[in-house]
Parts: sequence; C-alpha cells; structure tokens
Amino acid sequence: VLLINLGTPKSLNVNDVRSYLKRFLSDSRVIDMPRWQWLPILNLMILPNRPKHSAEMYQMIWSNESGSPLLHYTQLQASQLQARLGASYQVRYAMSYSDPDIATQLTAFETDKIDDLTIIPLYPQYSTTTVGSVMDDINRFYFRRIKIPTLHLISDFCTHPTYIKVMAEKIKRYWDTGQYDQIVFTYHGIPKRYTQKGDPYATRCYLTTDLIMDQLGNLPHLLSFQSKFGPGEWLTPSTADIMVKLPHQGIKNVLVVAPSFVADCLETSYELGIENYQHFIENGGHRFVTVPSLNADVGFTNVLLQLVKNSSI
Repeated sequence: VLLINLGTPKSLNVNDVRSYLKRFLSDSRVIDMPRWQWLPILNLMILPNRPKHSAEMYQMIWSNESGSPLLHYTQLQASQLQARLGASYQVRYAMSYSDPDIATQLTAFETDKIDDLTIIPLYPQYSTTTVGSVMDDINRFYFRRIKIPTLHLISDFCTHPTYIKVMAEKIKRYWDTGQYDQIVFTYHGIPKRYTQKGDPYATRCYLTTDLIMDQLGNLPHLLSFQSKFGPGEWLTPSTADIMVKLPHQGIKNVLVVAPSFVADCLETSYELGIENYQHFIENGGHRFVTVPSLNADVGFTNVLLQLVKNSSI
C-alpha cells in the first residue's frame, strides 16, 4: 500500500523551502500555463522572494519535536494502517514534491517484488492538480517497465460512507461543545479555468458537504474556497472574504472545517488558524474554532483500511 500526500519543506531553511516550492510550482498540473511563459515568472520573480515569506509561515506551525505537521501525520497514518493490516501487507508513504518521493517508494516495492499495489492519494476529492499529478508520476515510473504490478488506484474517496461518517461525527463533537452560529466548510481552491476544462473538483466538494450535512441535519452552514495563488480567477466564495463579511452579518461564532485536508498543514494551521482567524476577529467576530484534520484519528485509519480491502475485491 502506498499513501501519497503533497509534500513539505525538509526544514525551515529558506533553501529547503525554495527547493520544495520549485518542485511544486514546476508541475504543469498545478500551474497549467505554457512553460515558456511560466518558468521565467517562477525562476525570476517567485523563487527569489517567496521562500523567505513561506519559511516564516512554516515557522509558526513547525513542531520542535516532530517538525512538519503534514509529514508527521502522514507517517502516523502509514504506521497505524500497517498495524491494522498486519505482516501480510507492506505500507509505505510518499510525497509528490518532497522526500520520500513516489519513484523512490515504487522502486522499494519493486525491489521487494510486490506484485499487488494499492495507491491512495490522500485527497478525498479528485482534482487534476492533485490526483492527476500523482497518476502522471506513476505512469512515468512504469513506462516501459518490463513487469508492472497489479495496480489499484483510489482516485477519490469523498463519498465513502465511513469517511463521511467520521467527518460528521468529528464536526458534531465540536458543534455540541460550543455555541456556534454557522459551520464554515472550506476547501482548497483551484483556478476556475480548470473546472471549465472539466475538472470535477468543485462538484466533489459540494457533494462532500451535502453528504456530511445529511448526517448532521439542519444546521446552518456555508461552503467556501481558500489558498488562492496568483492573479487568475479562482473558485468562489473566498474563505478570506467570507471571514471578513460574516461578523457584519451577525454571524460572530463559527466552527470551521476543511474536508479536503486529511492532515494538518500550512493551509489549516496557518492560513485558517492564524490568518483567517485574524480576519474574523478584527471584523467583530467572537469565536472562531477550527476542527482539526483527521490526522491520526482511528476513524481515518478505518477509512484507509476499508479502501485497501475493497480495492482488491
């Protein structure tokens, strides 16, 4: 079994952050501009300046004991799944834009003569920018390989009943412990042009919210998108804009949940927990609570376990 997440800088060193950003932003699935147009912008404008700012943001969420939260929780997810599956399975994890990378882990499986492989990109909602990129890496690795294992790729799991149940139960626990006016579902955004080309990501986000709310009942909620990058038009409404407007509409206590992330990371811990919190409070909000990502929750291990077991049927 191979679990795959996005990636993270190796350390808080600006050069390590720059290396990570270069790998990430060089992916044509992530930035679909023509290479001749995008690469000069990346190399001459973004990489000389942005890594220092990004390193400062990572500093705010980095743990002295465990380092990057995304790497830490991905490691835990893999080890917990390994414990549940037992010795007849081999579970590894990889990152698309940092180490251990996908090719390294596929090589390790090949060396160990693994002939049946389940690959789970840790993105509940399919997008060309995430799962599509993972599929590219897998295809590049096996291109012209003499022997290819039986592959089971989980391209999307946002409708899996256990995932929906675990998400709903976690939200309900937080909702019941405080007086909230609204649940704010926030998903990582993508450029609108991707959806216009056929990327189903936005539809999958709305479906995820609907399925979770079917479990929670008639609670006030809304959906927004975060993490806009660059000048183009992205999916709306923007989470940052929503957090500015809600207090002025009398909604001063919000419970914030980010179902597109299964491990806490820069987007949840910094962008939501610090930046959007400040937008909300500075505009008159009173209570802003984020529901942690699934992280090392036993319920999420159950989701992964069922995905693996069902994929081989």
